Amino acid sequence: MILKKFLISVLFVLLTFAANAEETKDYNLDTKFSVYSGMFDFSDDGKKSTLIGFQHQNENLNRDTFLGNISPITGAIITADNAGYIYTGVQAQYKIGALNITPSFTPGLYHEGDGKDLGHMLEFKSEVQLSIDFSQSSKLGFSYNHISNASLGDKNPGANSYMFNFFKNF
Repeated sequence: MILKKFLISVLFVLLTFAANAEETKDYNLDTKFSVYSGMFDFSDDGKKSTLIGFQHQNENLNRDTFLGNISPITGAIITADNAGYIYTGVQAQYKIGALNITPSFTPGLYHEGDGKDLGHMLEFKSEVQLSIDFSQSSKLGFSYNHISNASLGDKNPGANSYMFNFFKNF
C-alpha cells in the first residue's frame, strides 16, 4: 500500500512538471520519464495482475558503443496485488526512422506482497520495447518483459508481462 501511495505521488509530481515544462520553453530535454501500465505475468491465469510503473533515464549519461546507444535506467513497478519491483540497469536504443527498438536488462529487488512468489528477492528483468516518436519530446510504445531469478532461489517460476508506455522528456 505504501508503494502505491509513493507511485501515485510520483505521478502527481510528473504531471505537475509536465504542466510547468510548457511555460519555461527551455527544451533541453535531458531527462526522460516513462509511465506505463499493463499486465503482470499474463501467462499465469492464477497470478496475473494489472501493473503500473515508471522509469527514469538521464540522456546526459548516454554512451555510443559498438552495441549501440547505451544508457542507465532506474524504475519501479507495482501490481494490483501489492507486489513490487525496484530496478536499475542498462538499455540500448536503436532508431529506424520514427520507430525505436529498446532492449534492456535490469537487476532489481522484488517483493511479492499478495502477488506471485518468484522464489527470490533478487530478480532480473529482460525487456524489449517498441515505440514511435509521437512528438519531439514524447513517444508512445509497447513492451514485453520477463522477470526471473536465474535459479538463485529454490524455485524460479518467472513472470512474463506486457506494458503500454508513454515517454516524456523534460
